[in-house]
Amino acid sequence: MATQTLPLPARAWLSRTAVRRWAWFTLAVLIVVVLEGAVVRATSSGGGCGNHWPLCNGEVFPHHPRVATVIEFTHRSLTGFSSVCVLLSVIATFLVTPPQHRARRASVFMGLFLIGEALLGAVLVKFGLVENNTSTLRVVMQSVHFTNTLLLLAATTLVAVWLGPVFDDGTPTPALRRATWTALAAVVLTGATGSLAALADTVFPSPDLRTALAADFAQHSPLLIRMRWMHPAAAALATVAALLMVRQLQRIGHARGARFLAWNIAAQIAIGILDVVFLAPISLQVLHLLSADMFWVALVATSARILPWVIHDVADSSGFPGQHVSGASVSP
Repeated sequence: MATQTLPLPARAWLSRTAVRRWAWFTLAVLIVVVLEGAVVRATSSGGGCGNHWPLCNGEVFPHHPRVATVIEFTHRSLTGFSSVCVLLSVIATFLVTPPQHRARRASVFMGLFLIGEALLGAVLVKFGLVENNTSTLRVVMQSVHFTNTLLLLAATTLVAVWLGPVFDDGTPTPALRRATWTALAAVVLTGATGSLAALADTVFPSPDLRTALAADFAQHSPLLIRMRWMHPAAAALATVAALLMVRQLQRIGHARGARFLAWNIAAQIAIGILDVVFLAPISLQVLHLLSADMFWVALVATSARILPWVIHDVADSSGFPGQHVSGASVSP
C-alpha cells in the first residue's frame, strides 16, 4: 500500500503526538481525581467545606482546617487542575486536527462532561447530599454523578486514541458490534450500581460478611443496603458481555486485544471478591475503583476500533498528518 507524507500545517510547533500524550496525561489526572473522590466519600468528608461551592467554607484557602476539610479541599484542588488539563486538551486538539475530525468531536464531549461533573458536584454540596445523607435524591444523584464520570473518562480516552495513527481493521462482525455495545452499557450500569454499593458500605458498615449478606435481603434494611445486590448482578452481566466480546475478538484475529481485556476482567473479579470478603476497607475500595477505571479505559480504547461510527475517518486534504486519504496510508 502506498505511503504518502502530507505537508505539515502552519502550526508545526504543536505536534499531534504531543497533544496525544497530553490527552493521556489528562486521563491519568482525571483517574486520580476519581480515586480521591472515593476517599472523600469513604471518609465521609464531603461536607468538609460546608455547603460552600466552589469556595471552601467561604474561603479560597481554608484556615485551621479539619481533616475532613483537608480531604475535600484536596479533591477540589485536584478537580481544578484536571479542569485546566481538559481545557488545554480541547484547545490543542482543535489546533492539530481538521474540521469534523472525530478527535475534535470527542474533545467537545470531554468538555461537556467536565462541566457536568462540576455542576453535579455543586448539587451534591449545596443540597447536603454528602456524608451520611441517604435520601432518595442522593441515591439518584450518586448514580448520575458516577455515570457522568465514566462518560468523561470515555471521551478523554477516545481523544487520546483518535489522535493516534489510523488503523483500518476491516469491517467488524455484527456479533462483535452487539457484544461491544452490550459490554459498554453493562459496565456503565455496573459503575452506577457500584457507587451505591460503596456508599452503603460507608454509611452502614457491617461487622462481618454473614451479617452483610443477610442485611442485603432483610425487609427492615435501609434502601441502600437492599439495593446493594444490584452491583454484583450488574457485574455478572458485564462480565458475560465482556467475555463474549473477547470471544468475538479472537474470532477475527484480535488476539492481543482479547488477551488484554481478559486480564482486565480477571483482575476486576479478583479485586471485587476481596472487597466483599474484607468488608470494603478504604484501601480495597480505592484499588477496586482503580481497576474498574482501567478496565473501562481498556474497553473504550478497544471499542474505538470496532464500532461502526469510528471505523472511517474524515478524509484529510488540509495538510493535517495521520489520516487515510483516498485509500492510502498517510504517515503521521
